[in-house]
Amino acid sequence: MPTSQEPACVFCELRDVELLAESEAGVAFLDRFPVSEGHALVVPRRHIETWFDASESEQFELLKLLATVRRRLEERLQGAPDGWNAGFNAGAAAGQTVMHLHLHLIPRWIGDVPDPRGGIRGVLPRRRLYP
Repeated sequence: MPTSQEPACVFCELRDVELLAESEAGVAFLDRFPVSEGHALVVPRRHIETWFDASESEQFELLKLLATVRRRLEERLQGAPDGWNAGFNAGAAAGQTVMHLHLHLIPRWIGDVPDPRGGIRGVLPRRRLYP
């Protein structure tokens, strides 16, 4: 579990969660409010607000953990999804609601939405598609 403590931080106070993977830098577990089956979070042990506050070594270690989680999810889901979304929200304007860095790894399947073109560009619906 995360090692540093911030008052009222749900990730610093993480309890009773099944870990998919862990490393010295962070932990990974299924999202409690998934957008798809297998939606996982990778969370640093140290309380860091955004990706840009993490050191380069922390970023590197968290990306390695993300790759491990992808492999574990493929085993758990009994096969590879058709695609993946991976990323983070940095700051309230970007949609971050828990101010402890967390990376989302979201399995995707053909047909799970009518038109997936643009992927994460869909956060600004009018800009989702390229001209």
